Amino acid sequence: AKGHEFEFGLENTADMKILIPWYHSCLKTKKKRQISVELNASDRTVGTLLGSEIIRTRREPEADGTWTVECTGSAGQSFGAFIPKGLTLKLQGDANDYVGKGLSGGKIIIHPKPEAAFAWDQNIITGNVALYGATGGTAYFAGIAGERFCVRNSGARAVCEGCGDHGLEYMTGGVAVILGETGKNFAAGMSGGIAYVLDEHHSLYRRISPGPLVLKEVTDRYDIHQLREILEDYYRETGSPKAKKILDNEEEWLPHFKKIIAAPYQAIVERISHYEEQGISRQNAEMAAFAELTRTHGGA
Repeated sequence: AKGHEFEFGLENTADMKILIPWYHSCLKTKKKRQISVELNASDRTVGTLLGSEIIRTRREPEADGTWTVECTGSAGQSFGAFIPKGLTLKLQGDANDYVGKGLSGGKIIIHPKPEAAFAWDQNIITGNVALYGATGGTAYFAGIAGERFCVRNSGARAVCEGCGDHGLEYMTGGVAVILGETGKNFAAGMSGGIAYVLDEHHSLYRRISPGPLVLKEVTDRYDIHQLREILEDYYRETGSPKAKKILDNEEEWLPHFKKIIAAPYQAIVERISHYEEQGISRQNAEMAAFAELTRTHGGA
């Protein structure tokens, strides 16, 4: 530090050295909006400064996939933190903690290299606290995530093939699909959003945190459609062998899935659907459902 100034070394980051210059070059030349970079564990918060620059210069949200960064290697902490809609980060390899922290509409895809000689669904591909505080966007992890997966997720769509302890802690929105076992204290404090968990050994109930949660089989037509749609997109993006196995034999695998949803959240989702079926717009259906439930429960 010099006086009260600190030297953060931002000029040495992949964003400042490679990604932001590439972005501005694309704006000038209209060339292909895709770039490849090699990463290692010292490359932290890859994509964050680029996402900030996109928002600063473009103002309006970009279409999904407008800017794509193809990465290989082992990404450092906070890969893809806060990235906005329009920016996609694809990584062949693995990543450390806090992937997609504060994800804000962007897309993150991580899978092993095709030549990997291990079972994807039996190995960890991303560290702890992935998608902490995410508000929107999509994150696909073709492998196991560490502890506290999707903590405080409020709007992102996420898929992994297993997770450690405290998964979905304090989740308030979004959708999470977990194609494997979870750790203990699952969904602690979860008050919103939906989770679909592949419960092959029918033991998930032992690991769910006590609370006002509904654990049920996936039998509703809408739930089946949503789960299938997510898995199809996940397979397209990652090539996951586990996803392909499930999609190829849906009738065999579907009975092993469980849906987890907070009871109050389920009540309002059901009432919104009821009003939408009557031809009411989504916004008005939400208002009508809220008004009905507050009357029923004596709310102000």
